[in-house]
Amino acid sequence: MAAGAPLIRLAVFGQPITQSLSPRIHRLFAEQFGLAIDYRAVEADTDTFRDRVSALAAQGGLGCNVTLPLKREAWKLAANRSLDADRAEAVNTLLFREDGWFGDNTDGGGLVDDLENGLGTGVRGARICLLGAGGAARGVLAALLKRGADRIVIANRSADKALQLARKHADLGPVIGIGMDALPDAAPFDLAINATSLGHHGRAPELPAHLLDDDGLCYDMNYGTAAEPLKDFCRSRGIRYRDGLGMLVGQAALSFRLWTGKAPATAPVLAAIRSTPAGRD
Repeated sequence: MAAGAPLIRLAVFGQPITQSLSPRIHRLFAEQFGLAIDYRAVEADTDTFRDRVSALAAQGGLGCNVTLPLKREAWKLAANRSLDADRAEAVNTLLFREDGWFGDNTDGGGLVDDLENGLGTGVRGARICLLGAGGAARGVLAALLKRGADRIVIANRSADKALQLARKHADLGPVIGIGMDALPDAAPFDLAINATSLGHHGRAPELPAHLLDDDGLCYDMNYGTAAEPLKDFCRSRGIRYRDGLGMLVGQAALSFRLWTGKAPATAPVLAAIRSTPAGRD
């Protein structure tokens, strides 16, 4: 790092947080620019979150990341928010500004970056199935539609929840919501994105046969242990598969740029992170 460089104080808040990869990712980003960084993982729940974030800001912190289960709490705390954050009603990045904290959601941008730049898989013109209609799906749907997907079908156990999410984003492009039982009739797709939390319970979503075209891709927003069930399912059926580790690095890069004005290279950081066991974010 450059001699005399000012220390940039950052953190990630969540519960549990001890296995977070974010501190290492952001240290690797900082090394690209010779920046001095102090990025910590801080355990917080809904009762302690506000006070602990406020303490970081009072100590001269520049901003923070926010992960489960606090993204909606962060959205409430932000005085100003990006349109993507308001669509998702969730914030994963806070920037501390004198005129009020600014909240953004970089999850969708991180996903699109990994698909297009990490994999070379175009979103524009693609037929996409988004599995799940919870917070993870809300965080990425707007980015996928704005990138020009041909159509997006949100499939969820509760059809009503999928329909509500689709209606909220209908102004951005062609999107519908259906129940999981109707998924076979909507196939085939170029891309299926798993936005469910089933992997954290050792399960994979039940995907119908012929969900994807022959060269289709199944993208799992989970990574590490939570990605294993769907990875095993896809391998057993010869389906192309990608876990969400590249999305994690991609969304972190967008956060880093928001804080510092510098756009880090993600490929070498992803390669370094893949060489070690994955954590959770």
